[in-house]
Amino acid sequence: MIYQKLLDFPEHFLWGASTSAYQVEGAWDEDGKSPSIIDMYEHPAGYADFTVASDHYHHFAEDIALFAKMGLKAYRFSIAWTRILPQGTGEVNPAGVEHYRAVIAECRKYGIEPVVTMYHFDLPWCLEQQGGWLNRATIDAFENYARVLFTEYGSEVKYWLTINEQNTMILHPGAIGLPKGGQLPSRKDLYQMNHHMMLAQARVMKLCHVLCPQAKIGPALNLTAMYPETCRPEDAIAAHNWEVLRCWNFADVPVFGQYHPLAMRYLEDRGLTPEIQPEDWDTLAGAKPDFIAMNYYSTATIAASRGDASDVSARAGDQQIMLGEEGVYRAAENPYVGKTQYGWVVDPTGFRYTLRKVCERYHLPILITENGIGAPDKLEADGSVHDPYRIEFYEKHLHAMREAITDGVDMLGYCPWAAVDVVSTHQGYAKRYGFIYVDRDEQDLRDLRRYPKDSFYWYQKTIAENGKNL
Repeated sequence: MIYQKLLDFPEHFLWGASTSAYQVEGAWDEDGKSPSIIDMYEHPAGYADFTVASDHYHHFAEDIALFAKMGLKAYRFSIAWTRILPQGTGEVNPAGVEHYRAVIAECRKYGIEPVVTMYHFDLPWCLEQQGGWLNRATIDAFENYARVLFTEYGSEVKYWLTINEQNTMILHPGAIGLPKGGQLPSRKDLYQMNHHMMLAQARVMKLCHVLCPQAKIGPALNLTAMYPETCRPEDAIAAHNWEVLRCWNFADVPVFGQYHPLAMRYLEDRGLTPEIQPEDWDTLAGAKPDFIAMNYYSTATIAASRGDASDVSARAGDQQIMLGEEGVYRAAENPYVGKTQYGWVVDPTGFRYTLRKVCERYHLPILITENGIGAPDKLEADGSVHDPYRIEFYEKHLHAMREAITDGVDMLGYCPWAAVDVVSTHQGYAKRYGFIYVDRDEQDLRDLRRYPKDSFYWYQKTIAENGKNL
């Protein structure tokens, strides 16, 4: 639909940006923090690891001051479970609690709304050794962890995110990292872990509504629309298969309290159905998320399965993620979208399309918690960083969001990836996402000095105008 006039962004729109603890903080073993699974996983040789990262742990005051200068209204960050409860449960670590209290206070000092992710891939290693999410005891551990967070920070945090990209963890576990020896869980085990995460998430959303009635909470999922390769009916069915299995089933459970019927039939047919105890349905019912947090990078194009091994292929630019499943769908090319140098699809119109689908399916406000483009940014001799590709990416995606708002989508805010350069999980600092450049490379920490990029100043102007330039 082409409108005569686009609506403006809402008056109190949360213009923000995002990071995650393990990719930005560093200080991996300081002040009582215990190892997480990320700390213990294999890491690609030659790329920066997470021990120092961007040293946000020691630079957070400086970084948040820069966020304020950029004009951010919100900062989405994650709390490291291992800093709060080094044993996964039980005794609370005062140093960890005080660190995040200081981060939140620094945000509040500048009028920046803290948007807190409770779990961003970094399960305590001690819990992993006891079975991790395969162990139902981890459900209790997560609820206990959440209770500590709500008790300590509930008066200062209005927006909570439960679990980041649960669908990525289950469908593409290698994207997070590989355990020592490279052995990933079986698919049967992964769907059992998924069920336990769903139970933990439901409990925590209910707990939040009791302990922090003024707060809002929701899941943070990687959601994307799927296009059929052609108008061939079999391609449309395949695209719907993957959209349900990859997206809707992971959002249906927290919103509706039940599995998508197609997804459940798929699990039953493949022998992947998790063990579900009778009382689990009561736990899942009535969690009532207040919004959907959505990470969006690109769409996917899908063709009908050929029913053989040729259905499976590696995603361009990332050998850790395999696309396609025999008998379900096959990844296809789309000549109508752009691509990054890493092979990621760039599709702003697909962003609008996905927002419309999420809106009509769940009837909840949407908060964008990731959206961005990675590139090997270059620090010039004068301290400038020219990233016109990032500005172009954001301009087009925010224009598409403005179109979605005009379509009737209820948008809470936009927190792209990332506020400051972080360690890319598989490509270190060769692939940067931030508005702020951190002066270090893969092995040489240099001085970790911060330099605003051109995109910093573009975003600053966009925020000041509340997006009227888009």
